[in-house]
Amino acid sequence: MRRGAIETLFTHAKFPDGSLNDVGVSAGRIVSIEPWGPGASGIDLGGALLVPAFVEGHIHLDTSFYGDKWVPHRPCTDGFDVHERVAFQAENMAKAAPMAARARNQLDLCIGNGSLQMRSHVMVDGSVGLKSLETILAVREAYRDLIDIQLVAFPQSGILKSPGTPDLLDAAMRLGANVVGGLDPASFDRDPTGHLDVVFGVAEKHEADIDIHLHDGGLLGAFTIEDICARTAALGMQGHVAVSHAYALGDLAPDAQQRIGARLARSGVAIMTNAPGARNFPPVALLRAEGVCVFSGSDNIRDSWWPYGDGDMLGRAMMIGYRSGFYTDDELANAFDVVTSAGAKALRLEGYGLTVGAKADFVALAAEHVPEAVVAVPKGRRVFKGGRLVAEGGKLRAAARAS
Repeated sequence: MRRGAIETLFTHAKFPDGSLNDVGVSAGRIVSIEPWGPGASGIDLGGALLVPAFVEGHIHLDTSFYGDKWVPHRPCTDGFDVHERVAFQAENMAKAAPMAARARNQLDLCIGNGSLQMRSHVMVDGSVGLKSLETILAVREAYRDLIDIQLVAFPQSGILKSPGTPDLLDAAMRLGANVVGGLDPASFDRDPTGHLDVVFGVAEKHEADIDIHLHDGGLLGAFTIEDICARTAALGMQGHVAVSHAYALGDLAPDAQQRIGARLARSGVAIMTNAPGARNFPPVALLRAEGVCVFSGSDNIRDSWWPYGDGDMLGRAMMIGYRSGFYTDDELANAFDVVTSAGAKALRLEGYGLTVGAKADFVALAAEHVPEAVVAVPKGRRVFKGGRLVAEGGKLRAAARAS
């Protein structure tokens, strides 16, 4: 249905439902969607699959070395230890290129691959104060016309173990952060009640959302998830809280997974997973069947935690599907939803999707349909922000580059 004057018309676009349409855009929004009319004058997409821009739901713009010199991975002394990894990160960051340059490299990579909405965690604690956040806030401003970014005030060194961090989190929200973060309340700070009191208290004060890193596995992680669910429901914060990683959910027996999944759904707590290698991860299909919002992100890209990461959320959908044993078209579509619509729901994005009134943020793919896109991960993409071509073939266009 046509809903107003058209500034730019995109013709011959294949939608995920298989229909061929012409899409009218004005003032950065979709104002019309009509059946394709051969011969119409406009930007011909040539039958390419048009999908909403990908949602990069979990990344760390301040700690990546992408585009900087190669930093060899340093294994932990014994297995995986968050405290030791944080110490390695501090050592590496002290020798890295300027943070703003590294963050820009990462943003160019993500935008080139089709992510136009992002949630980035940024260190805010006693070890760095507000310096990292101030740097990334300036980068966000420079990229405001290319990508929408939510910033999480992330206490990487803990809240209670890192002196002054509760006040810093409060200051970070006043400075411009959007979301309050947390980190392993039980194993890192050794005080889940005190840790979560601070996180939920700052969020309540600033009417902000919450996104908590939770690496703890097994029963300890499950206990923490249930505690977060209880607090979320008691405070009426359904739909405003996410738990990132939640490895514990992958450690549990199916009946326990289903029970906690039902509780997550009732309390409106979302789960972020990037399907990391060599780790159990949340059962995506089971959680979605229970009604849980499961979304995804690249997490770390070539940093002190691991050397992998390419900023491609379509590739992340493939990885989630591969590790989850998704084979049918419906299952592959679910993997795609995790990096698009589910991410938009978790981040509570306004105007997301291919509908009249939505932001004209979309990606044109060389694929017949969504299942093929997930398994083939086509690279020949055109990325449009507000109806404006900002990236093509994986590269940011020179005319679109942030100042």
